[in-house]
Amino acid sequence: MDYNLIKKLIKVVEQSDIADFSIQEGDLKIKISKNGKQQIINTAIPQPALGQVQAVQPVAVQVESTESETGAKNTKLHEVHSPIVGTFYLSPSPDADAYVQVGDTVAEGSVLCIVEAMKLMNEIVADASGKIVEILVDNATAVEYNQPLFLIEKN
Repeated sequence: MDYNLIKKLIKVVEQSDIADFSIQEGDLKIKISKNGKQQIINTAIPQPALGQVQAVQPVAVQVESTESETGAKNTKLHEVHSPIVGTFYLSPSPDADAYVQVGDTVAEGSVLCIVEAMKLMNEIVADASGKIVEILVDNATAVEYNQPLFLIEKN
C-alpha cells in the first residue's frame, strides 16, 4: 500500500466525524482511530508560560501484518505520530538521557519525547503499551504534523 495513500486516509479520518477506520489489502491491515483526548489550542484559552511542558496526545495509527518479511506471523506494530509541527527531541535537555531507546518497554501514557513548537515544550506520550522497535526520527530535527515518530510492538 502506498505511503501517500495512508497519509491521505489519516487526514480524511482526522477531518471527519469518523472515530475508527480500518482497511485491509492482502496481508497488510491498517486501523486508524481518533484519540478523544486531543488538545486544541485557541487564542481565547490561556497559553502556558514559555518553556512550560504540556502533554499532547498523538493520533493513533495501527499497522498489522499477518506475515512479515521474515515469515513471522501476527506482527502488531503501532505508530506514534506527531500531533504538531515542531522540533523533535529525545531528551528533556541536551545533557539528559533519552526518554526511551529502541528495546525499551513503555506503558500507555509514558513520555516518549518532546516536540518543541513556538518555544513550548510538548511531551508526546505513548498511546499504546509495548516495546519500542524503531525511532523513526533523528534527534533535534524538524517534524511535520502527523509524521510517524516511533514504532511500538504492542503487548
